[in-house]
Amino acid sequence: MLSSHTLNNKRLRLAYFDCVLTSSVLLIMSTLITSVAQAAEVISIKPAPNLHIRTLAASCAACHGTNGNPINVKNFTALPILAGLDTQYFITQMLAFKSGERPATVMHHHAKGLTIDEINLLAIYFSQQKRISGISPKPQLLKADHE
Repeated sequence: MLSSHTLNNKRLRLAYFDCVLTSSVLLIMSTLITSVAQAAEVISIKPAPNLHIRTLAASCAACHGTNGNPINVKNFTALPILAGLDTQYFITQMLAFKSGERPATVMHHHAKGLTIDEINLLAIYFSQQKRISGISPKPQLLKADHE
């Protein structure tokens, strides 16, 4: 049988070991948390400031071409070139579509879905695009045989 002095000594050592272990774990955890927080700061991905406007402009590309430069196709009704367009003219036309003042087949639907700020930012975006005239698709020849 162990004496009370030996038991107290073992309890004291266990308590000391428990304190050291707890302190070590807390120190390691606080270091890891700090490291993870710093790593998250370093690798945080921030969207481009004009990503929203570029996304809206991309939807215009279906009719008005990439960056506002439409493709010339025979027997196709000419659409306005948005690239390099004066910002005030763009804004005036879009507000006219939005209010219904200017008749359109689809533009009034698009304009009504935009806020005034988005229209202003789109006007700036398209005014900054380089106007490229005469974009035409290259004719393609299809081969009858597939070797």
